[in-house]
Amino acid sequence: MKIPASTEPFLFGALSGAIALALIGFNWGGWVTNSTAKQRASAYAEQAKVGLLAPICVAQFQKGPKAEARLAALIAKDRWDQADFVSEGGWATMPGSTAEPSRDVAEACAKTLAKREV
Repeated sequence: MKIPASTEPFLFGALSGAIALALIGFNWGGWVTNSTAKQRASAYAEQAKVGLLAPICVAQFQKGPKAEARLAALIAKDRWDQADFVSEGGWATMPGSTAEPSRDVAEACAKTLAKREV
């Protein structure tokens, strides 16, 4: 079967258009693959979890009679050691949980607490 000569430009145009559409869509149109969408969703879920659990950590840290002394000790620590201080103190562990405390929650908690005055 012989294709008419007038269809060759049409086929090249259609192929060029499809390639251009894919390039524009993935680079500037916001299109993503399934795996990228899953990665982004996971990152957003982790951010939401930290946003919800950090205030609980702050409240646990501030409970008790020695809260001001703990806050002073936290502020005296280097910034990179503050999350470890919160995590080791058990304040980043959620009530009723036996899981290891999240490093991100401990960092957010320490950052929030370090902004407060003694």
